Amino acid sequence: MKKEMTEQEAYLQLAAVCAQAEHCEQEMRDKMKRWELDETVQNRIIERLVNERYIDEERYARAFVNDKIRYNKWGRRKVQQALWQKRIDNDIQQRVLDEIDENEYLAVLRPLLKQKRKSIRAASTYEETQKLVRFALSRGFTFDIIRQCLDVDDDMEEYDETD
Repeated sequence: MKKEMTEQEAYLQLAAVCAQAEHCEQEMRDKMKRWELDETVQNRIIERLVNERYIDEERYARAFVNDKIRYNKWGRRKVQQALWQKRIDNDIQQRVLDEIDENEYLAVLRPLLKQKRKSIRAASTYEETQKLVRFALSRGFTFDIIRQCLDVDDDMEEYDETD
C-alpha cells in the first residue's frame, strides 16, 4: 500500500520541478491528479506556486514558443494548438505569438523547405510545390508564409541561372 502524499511534500516536489525548468499550471495539476490529491489541496498548492513565481504562464508560454519554433521547427498554428492543449490563456497565447520575429520565423521555414525539397520525388514542379506546401502546413505554418518562402526560393533559382 502506498503512502499518501502530504500537501507540503507535494508542494516541495513541485517547487523543485518548477525550479529546474519552466512548467505550466496544467502540467502541475496533472501531476497532482496522478498523486490523487484533493482538488482544494491542488488549488492551494497552485496558488502558492504562482505567488512564489515558480509558475508563470506567460514566462512558460514564451519559453515554449521559442523552443518549439527554434528547435522543433514548428509553425505558429501547431504551437498555438499545443498551448491550447496546455490550457494557456488565449490572451497570453496571442501576446506571445505576436512577439515572434518575422525574419527569424522565415529563417526557420526556408531551410526546412530546402531540406525537404531534396527528398521529394515529384513528376513536375507543380507536384513538388504541392508536396512542400502540405509538408509545411503539417508543421503548422500558414499558407501565406509558405507561399512567401517558396516564392523566394523560386526567385533564387532564377537568379542562380543568370549567373
